[in-house]
Amino acid sequence: MTTPSQLSTGSADDPTAVNDLFDVIAEAAGERLSAQIRFIIEIDKLKGIVRQTPLIDGSRNENDAEHTWHLMTMAVILAEFADADVDLTRALRMLLIHDLVEIDAGDTFLYANAEAKATQAVRERTAADRLFGLLPDEQGQELRALWEEFEAHKSADARFARTMDRLQPFLHNVFTGGIGWRKHGVTADQVRDRMSVIADGSADLHALVEHLIDEAVARGHLPAGAA
Repeated sequence: MTTPSQLSTGSADDPTAVNDLFDVIAEAAGERLSAQIRFIIEIDKLKGIVRQTPLIDGSRNENDAEHTWHLMTMAVILAEFADADVDLTRALRMLLIHDLVEIDAGDTFLYANAEAKATQAVRERTAADRLFGLLPDEQGQELRALWEEFEAHKSADARFARTMDRLQPFLHNVFTGGIGWRKHGVTADQVRDRMSVIADGSADLHALVEHLIDEAVARGHLPAGAA
């Protein structure tokens, strides 16, 4: 068994030292655990992916890891509003991994232009190949299948998970006076269009969104206008 004193003391800025650590883990505990630890270390990068959504206090934008935590908490709290029977554990697993691809692909703004949207699917699938490919085969295939299910948003679990994914940044904009919307020139018609999928997972939550859009327009936080 390798002792702690034998471990290299490299950092992420020194790939040779980091790779050496994975070799040490493989020697001490096997290739499977080494691959799992490699994946765990790699996804730490999610904390550095900054989104367009402001924190509620308006001090800065959130990162993808914060977004993921918030969605999962919302799913637990709001599960009673799902229109269909939802396996909450499966929905949470989807939410846990759904944005990992942004480590490589970057965050694509919900209201991005057509050019950015056109390349999003290719960038994210390439990222999914690499990231889930770091894991032992059966684990990587299981998580990749969950990610694909979320992206297809056909199952009840995936529809509810996507409802949370759309609702969270919407609420942040509502409760910050539309900081993000106003910064990017987003209109009420655009918000209604992007939020329409919330109805696929929860009619009640979609009705609330429609009401809050009207309220944001009335308060001058969201301009009405064509998408």
